[in-house]
Amino acid sequence: MYKLIKKIENARRSEFKTPHGTVQLPGFMNVATCGAIKGAVSAIDLKNIKCQVQLCNTYHLHLRPGDEIVRKLGGIREFTSWEGPVLTDSGGFQVFSLAKLRNIKEEGVEFSSHINGRKIFMGPEESMRIQSNLGSTIAMAFDECIKNPAEYKYTKDSCERTYRWLKRCKAEMDKLNSLESTINREQMLFGINQGSTYKDLRIEHMKKIRELNLDGYAIGGLAVGETAEEMYKVIEDVIPYMPEDKPRYLMGVGTPINILEAVKRGVDLFDCVMPSRNARHGHIFTWNGIINIMNAKYELDDRPIDENCDCPTCKNHTRAYIRHLFKSGEMLAMRLSVIHNLYFYNTLMEKIRESLDSDQFSTFYKENVERLGIRL
Repeated sequence: MYKLIKKIENARRSEFKTPHGTVQLPGFMNVATCGAIKGAVSAIDLKNIKCQVQLCNTYHLHLRPGDEIVRKLGGIREFTSWEGPVLTDSGGFQVFSLAKLRNIKEEGVEFSSHINGRKIFMGPEESMRIQSNLGSTIAMAFDECIKNPAEYKYTKDSCERTYRWLKRCKAEMDKLNSLESTINREQMLFGINQGSTYKDLRIEHMKKIRELNLDGYAIGGLAVGETAEEMYKVIEDVIPYMPEDKPRYLMGVGTPINILEAVKRGVDLFDCVMPSRNARHGHIFTWNGIINIMNAKYELDDRPIDENCDCPTCKNHTRAYIRHLFKSGEMLAMRLSVIHNLYFYNTLMEKIRESLDSDQFSTFYKENVERLGIRL
């Protein structure tokens, strides 16, 4: 159940009640693709860095260890020891990312496994069954994500197919949630808006999918080749047609600046691999901008990564030490950096919520929208 607490222009302060806990919005989901954050960060760690929702991937967990195995072990929450809500991506993004290994048709998509080349078929029904086996809190509908720029006719045909797939997803989930053997019979379904950067297709598709009265709606197919300005324009085009009483999720986005801009335009929920991926390469977010911890100037720097941060990494370790760990090839370098970056993102969302609560979002936005992107 979605509750809108207040609205400042288009920015929304809200909360989303799920079977596995209430999510304060705007919020960021921490990406644990295979059931863990890359960089040796566990679900137990997530509890200490303000994570609200763990995001796992249907396609990857279907391949390893297998969704039937996860089901036998109690579902993804039991399997990973994460007590809060879990969102599972449908596998639709792999329709995009595995373009050279797939064949799309009306029934679904034929893949070749990126691990061993094994043939896999996934359509709406298969995606829902896998996600039901995982027992996630929120299941994403199976869709096609296409690269930008995209040809108009292909985009239109893809949107129409994605809509047909969405109706099949809903029917299959309704059936699965009615079975006594289902792990999470209250599993929620989010639909995904597509349409590349074409305003008319985006709006038409959003109008159609909102009629299905789903638990939430996502804007997909962004951060896949278009400019930031094009992305913001798509958000502005679509938001007026999204239900006011449902969560709005911007998939796979993005930088702290992207998040501030999207919150300003009315988005509630985000996910992105960027904070953990960048951290594993020594690129670290701070309240004064982005640092590359590999730089020689940090060799004797005995300050924490960010003197304004109280994450476990900043409380206990120096820039010089973390740089040394990277240079020495120690796994701990990645772990400490990922913990910091995820804590930073979760704290950013916390501060956004606080600024909305106190009617200071405009000030917070202006103070941070440029500073957070500075490369130090």
